[in-house]
Amino acid sequence: MASHRSPQRAELAEFLRAMRARLRPEDVGLPGTDRRRTPGLRRQEVAQLAAVSIDWYIRLEQGRVGTPGAAVLDAVAQALRLSPSERTHLHLVARDETPVSRHLSAPVGDSLRVLLAGMPLIPAYVVDFRFDVLAHNAAATALFGADFGTAGETTGNTARVLFLAPRMRESQLDWVRVARETVGNLRANLARHPDDPRLREVITDLRDHSAEFAAWWEDHTVQRRAHGRKRVVDPVVGELAVCYDTLATRDDSDQCLIAVTPADPAAEDGFRRLMSGPGLHAIGAA
Repeated sequence: MASHRSPQRAELAEFLRAMRARLRPEDVGLPGTDRRRTPGLRRQEVAQLAAVSIDWYIRLEQGRVGTPGAAVLDAVAQALRLSPSERTHLHLVARDETPVSRHLSAPVGDSLRVLLAGMPLIPAYVVDFRFDVLAHNAAATALFGADFGTAGETTGNTARVLFLAPRMRESQLDWVRVARETVGNLRANLARHPDDPRLREVITDLRDHSAEFAAWWEDHTVQRRAHGRKRVVDPVVGELAVCYDTLATRDDSDQCLIAVTPADPAAEDGFRRLMSGPGLHAIGAA
């Protein structure tokens, strides 16, 4: 446990400060007429809203309260108006509720590969919590490009493709929203797997090579991206409105199957043209 306690405490302090900074006093029912040197709530105001002492809250931000109780963390979460994903993140970094041993990747099962192959018109792929692509079907190749899911440093990881592949900016019409969702997912995953060297490698690389990722990482957004809708553009079939859904496969492996489906008849027609065309098109994966 000691191996990851110090990084978790640093994350706890930074997370709480970031959550305080984004709130205005009027957001939580407090007077907002006084001028403040720094934005956001003061520690004393958070302590008041959570019904804890200011001394205890200061020590919480400094990581000096041992393992705080779940109930008092819930009170802090309520005071800071945390979302469900952010509340979970607070418990993880404050109570060290993470696996003690390092995660060992499990291979994609044969039945899951059969399922992927049996969806000829639905692009689908399997990723782990690091966003490494573990398997994908032919429809994903047709939609995302021939290099999708290959062993390259960028092409084999959807977060790296999203931030570091130049073609992504052109093909993803909702790039900013999808990219911010990805940052929030990686932070949530890091709380669950703080000792995983591969995950930290991916995050460090993105912080070093993407100014947007580095800036969004610092705002401590936590988000569990599970489903949504976005617009992509293909050089042959044009703009497509698609839905994406993330489905857990095995709890013990942290693998997820992500399926991309057409959002309207026009996109469905575009999918059929892509899957039946003679070539493969390079439309970005996320």
